[in-house]
Amino acid sequence: MLRGRSLSVTSLSGLPQWEVEELPVEDLLLFEVAWEVTNKVGGIYTVIQTKARTTADEWGDNYFLIGPYFEQNMKTQVEKCEPANDAVRRAVDIMNQHGCQVHFGRWLIEGSPYVVLFDIGFSAWKLDRWKGDLWEACSVGIPYHDREANDMLIFGSLTAWFLKEVTDHADGKHVITHFHEWQAGTGLILSRARKLPIATMFTTHATLLGRYLCAANIDFYNHLDEFDIDKEAGERQIYHRYCLERASVHCAHVFTTVSEITAIEAEHMLKRKPDVVTPNGLNVKKFSAMHEFQNLHAMYKARIQEFVRGHFYGHLDFDLEKTLFFFIAGRYEFSNKGADIFLESLSRLNFLLRMHKSDVTVVVFFIMPAKTNNFNVETLKGQAVRKQLWDIAHSVKEKFGKKLYDALLRGEIPDMNNILDRDDLTIMKRAIFSTQRQSLPPVTTHNMIDDSTDPILSTIRRIGLFNSRTDRVKVILHPEFLSSTSPLLPMDYEEFVRGCHLGVFPSYYEPWGYTPAECTVMGIPSVTTNLSGFGCFMQEHVADPTAYGIYIVDRRFRSPDDSCNQLTKFLYGFCKQSRRQRIIQRNRTERLSDLLDWRYLGRYYQHARHLTLSRAFPDKFHVESTSPPTTEGFKYPRPSSVPPSPTGSQVSSPQSSDVEDEDEDERYNEEEEAERDRLNIKSPFSLGHVPHGKKKLHGEYKN
Repeated sequence: MLRGRSLSVTSLSGLPQWEVEELPVEDLLLFEVAWEVTNKVGGIYTVIQTKARTTADEWGDNYFLIGPYFEQNMKTQVEKCEPANDAVRRAVDIMNQHGCQVHFGRWLIEGSPYVVLFDIGFSAWKLDRWKGDLWEACSVGIPYHDREANDMLIFGSLTAWFLKEVTDHADGKHVITHFHEWQAGTGLILSRARKLPIATMFTTHATLLGRYLCAANIDFYNHLDEFDIDKEAGERQIYHRYCLERASVHCAHVFTTVSEITAIEAEHMLKRKPDVVTPNGLNVKKFSAMHEFQNLHAMYKARIQEFVRGHFYGHLDFDLEKTLFFFIAGRYEFSNKGADIFLESLSRLNFLLRMHKSDVTVVVFFIMPAKTNNFNVETLKGQAVRKQLWDIAHSVKEKFGKKLYDALLRGEIPDMNNILDRDDLTIMKRAIFSTQRQSLPPVTTHNMIDDSTDPILSTIRRIGLFNSRTDRVKVILHPEFLSSTSPLLPMDYEEFVRGCHLGVFPSYYEPWGYTPAECTVMGIPSVTTNLSGFGCFMQEHVADPTAYGIYIVDRRFRSPDDSCNQLTKFLYGFCKQSRRQRIIQRNRTERLSDLLDWRYLGRYYQHARHLTLSRAFPDKFHVESTSPPTTEGFKYPRPSSVPPSPTGSQVSSPQSSDVEDEDEDERYNEEEEAERDRLNIKSPFSLGHVPHGKKKLHGEYKN
């Protein structure tokens, strides 16, 4: 019996120990299959791209990713090389000799994992034959007009062929293959139908039918057990896709999903309870200086303020130092991503701020790509006006400075009434007149193709948020991904997030939720819901998420109106915080980043792989325990001072002002609080452990 070394693992502080065996990776090959390998089309790309580093640390040169070939991606992301593993090299050569195009190289990301990429179009001539193979394997037919499903069948057939060639030449090594989503599932189905000697895992990041049903504004979670699955899939013309997804789930030795909420959904939609829940993580980079992320926030906030100065020229009657930047980002799924409830809450927030005569202004960005034909002319003009004013101010400043310098050299105090001549005053008056505008600042930065039917713009018209002078909430729709090369808002997404004060993601359907997770690791508070995997994960791990800047809206057990009121309460409470309270909250939010580090969350995948091997090869692999890593009883403690929480500390925390009470300083000791939080997450296994005998790879990371 082939057994790994026994490894006793101590999990989080104060938790019971669990034991697994350290797998003999030198005797194994790990393949991870996904349509998103080197192909940035969704959140799964982030999962695979960020997880590659810790997986490569553990598996070394025995770890491979399998994905589709796209010429542009290959040119910009992959360094071609020859396979060092003999079985993989033979498999690539044999497939290339038989009319396929298989590319091999290193993906130029952290960890530099090997990738095997199949050219789908080059093998499309075999599609009809492979449709017959699929029908014989599982009696599922694919319509000729569904191009995406046809591409997935080609991809899956090439994957199964490749795995067969690898196992034929594996020289005693055992193969474990991890498939992501239904797009890769065809390869799993065909591999099992052909009885290939491989251990298989399947992960669903979101059920296909669940996404469709939620997008149709159906009360999904309260009626999970009432849906006629076949009927619903058939009506949406995705029955063949649903069958492939469900077959993949039931063919796999181990089935995993990314959150507890998706596990419940999968049990009803796909008729199998997940064996392991594998939360999604990120690569967390800590700064050597504790508060460097706060400095980055200030720097990028200043760049956003510059954009706002131009966008609202002529209507800039609000104080930018008392302006908060909120944002929502992601795919343009109006109801699934919670844009509907967010807009309604903004209308109510605007009313509250006006009613209480607040001096706080909120500028809200919607970063959701949609169909456009170009930048809005008025928006571009605003940035040009801002630049013109900047140039005029600098030229006047230089003349002023020269006159002041000359006067001081003569030992005189200059007459301020004479230091600016008539020409200077004329230039400045003309500049002021140039900032006058007859129209309101635009709500969108681009010309929308479907302006009249666009859900966000239609809702803005209904609630009347038109960026008027009296509105304390201003709205900007930016229907394009952010880029540092943009002539309008030249910032990358990470820079933009760091410059904002709050990310708002009140999603109705969000199996995990990378956007609030990314906010957390950057020290930016965020709003999520108890229908997102991230929100449920934080509720499980943090005693008082609100105090740590994680606001969780209840969208499961409340009516939409009640959820909207709760979100409004969170937003209004955030607006009432003082600058110092927001700084304290950002410090706490950033400390939660260890919870989302792959070095901690990777243990769930480790357990899933152990379980997969023990089920696929029970006579050769043995696992001491099949129970997953537990977090029972573990929670970040409620902070002793809790000033930033708008729900629990209204009485004890100071009023919204820049003048702070001395008592507040005494009650809040950041170093003590930070040390207590560090002790709660610190574990030799979960943070930074590299298994014995694994060599550092090309592209190895450093903290």
